[in-house]
Amino acid sequence: MKAKSENSSTGTQLIDRVYWLTRLRWVAILGVVATILTVPRFFGIPLAISPLFRVAALLAIYNGLFAWLIPFLQSRQMYRAIKALANLQIFLDLTCLALLVHFSGGVENPFYFYFIFHIIIAGILLSRRETFILASYAVLIFLGIIVGEQQGLLRHYGVLGTSAAFLHESSMYVLGVSFVFSSTLYIAAYLTTSISNRLQERERSLTRANEMLAEKDRIKSEYVLRVTHDLKEDLAAIHTCIEPVQKGFTGSLNEEQTNLLSRAKVRSKQLIVYVDALLEITKLKLTEKVEMHSFSVADLIREISDSIEPLAHHEHKGFEVLMDLKVTTMKGVRVYIQEALLNILKNSIKYTPEGGRITLEVQNDASLLQIKVTDTGIGIPAEDLPKIFTEFYRAKNAKALYKKGTGLGLSIAKKIVEMHQGKIGIESRPGEGTCVRLEIPLAL
Repeated sequence: MKAKSENSSTGTQLIDRVYWLTRLRWVAILGVVATILTVPRFFGIPLAISPLFRVAALLAIYNGLFAWLIPFLQSRQMYRAIKALANLQIFLDLTCLALLVHFSGGVENPFYFYFIFHIIIAGILLSRRETFILASYAVLIFLGIIVGEQQGLLRHYGVLGTSAAFLHESSMYVLGVSFVFSSTLYIAAYLTTSISNRLQERERSLTRANEMLAEKDRIKSEYVLRVTHDLKEDLAAIHTCIEPVQKGFTGSLNEEQTNLLSRAKVRSKQLIVYVDALLEITKLKLTEKVEMHSFSVADLIREISDSIEPLAHHEHKGFEVLMDLKVTTMKGVRVYIQEALLNILKNSIKYTPEGGRITLEVQNDASLLQIKVTDTGIGIPAEDLPKIFTEFYRAKNAKALYKKGTGLGLSIAKKIVEMHQGKIGIESRPGEGTCVRLEIPLAL
């Protein structure tokens, strides 16, 4: 399974790079066409326009074919075929570059060093062996052209009007260029593949380290889940035992005993709330795949409103819902979306002074469900905002106002939103209130 995952990851990277090479080739084709059209006109250098245009057309034809073929192979996860295609692309690129150089001056054209770019690309995309094979092909085809022109076996398309017009006839110059060109290409192949191999090995090492960390985090989460579940059962039992004693079912109590039991009941209730939150966030961490179904957004918001409105009224705070009538249904885990919104709204109520106001706004923006929770509460200091979605983190002013709190509400909401491939953000200023924005795709 691990090997399959690594192969899939390597295949995905190769596909991305092959796509990049295809896009880069369109730029090169435009550059070739622009050069053919401008050099004779603005620089007075005659070029073999018809042969050069035919090479540019060949580039465009096979690049278009590759652009169509790559998604086809990708959809079928044919990674070996895609790698073979990458080899073929660079092979054809080297051939076309050799033809372009031949039809525009041969050894007299300094752009023959563009072969280096293709060898660098090969070193990034392919193995060392494949890169050296392509480098050897580039050397052979280029030397074949310049030696063939020098010996009169191939027609020389000279760059007339330049000082380099007869360099192709000089055996010493051709020999020197051949040596420098060949050694440069092989050095480029060696350096590029060495760097690329080291980077790939480091990437594989980091991937393995991340997988080990993820596995350790999963084991830790499973342990926390088991321990927290046991704690919840024991706390619930303690909480259940306190109530009948407090009500006098086991005998009358004096004032001090009643007071102590009341405090114990409050503390046990706080612990149960904390443990429930810890259980929830641990379950979310361990959840790899969830079943998502379509549900009515209007019905969900109505239920949330029915739950929050009495709480806000009891604490003498206003609560308003602004619902876009265009919002109908969405696909997701209904109970999780409900929990995320309840956590945010309860936070707003908790940290909004009496007489303040909380607004829940729901809109439909194309394919996204836009939710905004705004309050006129105490706000969040700027230095606390970057950490506000971190587990167990509470802003300084929040801790000063309420010493007790789990610091898990917003963290749970963030994980739920991300589970639905959405985004969550927060804007706030101390003393001016807070606005939490959620964007969740309506269909997954």
